Amino acid sequence: MYLKDKVHCTKCVQTNMGEILVTDGMAKSAILKLKHLGHNVIEKHYTYDELITGVLANYDAVIIRSATKITKSVIESTDIKGNKLGFIGRAGVGVDNIDIISARNAGIIVCNTPQSSTHSVVELTLGHLLSSVRYISRGTHSLKSGEWIKKDLKGTELSGKNLGLIGFGRIAQGVAKVAHALGMNLHCYDPYLNKDIADKHSCTLHNDVNDVFKNCTHISIHCNLTDETHHLVNYERILLMPDIGYDGVNCGRHIVNCARGGILNEADVKYALDNDKLTSVSIDVFEKEPPDNNDLLNHHGFQGTPHIGGSTIEAQMRIGEEICLILIDYFEGKRPHSALN
Repeated sequence: MYLKDKVHCTKCVQTNMGEILVTDGMAKSAILKLKHLGHNVIEKHYTYDELITGVLANYDAVIIRSATKITKSVIESTDIKGNKLGFIGRAGVGVDNIDIISARNAGIIVCNTPQSSTHSVVELTLGHLLSSVRYISRGTHSLKSGEWIKKDLKGTELSGKNLGLIGFGRIAQGVAKVAHALGMNLHCYDPYLNKDIADKHSCTLHNDVNDVFKNCTHISIHCNLTDETHHLVNYERILLMPDIGYDGVNCGRHIVNCARGGILNEADVKYALDNDKLTSVSIDVFEKEPPDNNDLLNHHGFQGTPHIGGSTIEAQMRIGEEICLILIDYFEGKRPHSALN
């Protein structure tokens, strides 16, 4: 049985209705569809202090994005309140803000929407790659400040350079496809990857993550945040990177992180920038969000976006549609296709 218990499952099958909480926003079309199906949908954001009072016990399902953290304490507090919560849906890919083990122990299914935002994150990653080597962000700021620093902004091409992909799932494969078309040579590290998939994308698969850094002037991060990957990208690995491209051009060293905050050691990156060991870093996700009092943001080699990888109209529409399909299966007593536990 995949739902909370047999009574809860029977209730869902018979009524096909439930109390659904949406904490961090969702496409209006998806909310209207869920209401049309007979569900009571509440759009309300709770603070963490409110969550640990057990407020989620009042709902059958909760849909979150990155802002809401469902920790072990939050889940345990729902049980104390006589929990009826049986479903946590992540409107997006990363689920490091959900304690999946605690959810499983409490009989709560956790699902994400692994495919819906893929193309949006691919495009943002490529946007950061292009902007970093052509100084688009820095050029914009200088113009707004009344400066004309054309001579200082001589960039390099992506073509002829080696791109290292840390993790080689759907998003990394999408980046690889476009990067290859731009003339980049591809390298990757993913201990869970079938070599045939890397070969299909003309990508050299390495067994040691350090070998990717040793071979690549450009690094793009696409793995999950785990104990194993926490601060995987650090000063020591940055020093392994060459600053001469495969084509012989002195292009410097460039890193992009549109995956999860915490994989990249921000203090080490700042130190590398300060000491001219890193040319640019482009970040969409931070260890602390918002990144208050983060000195990294003031460095001219930094460019960033506020966690907008999946924040396109198209992606949010697809995410909403996928959440609806997942919830339909859940309330009919079926195991959703993207169940993680």
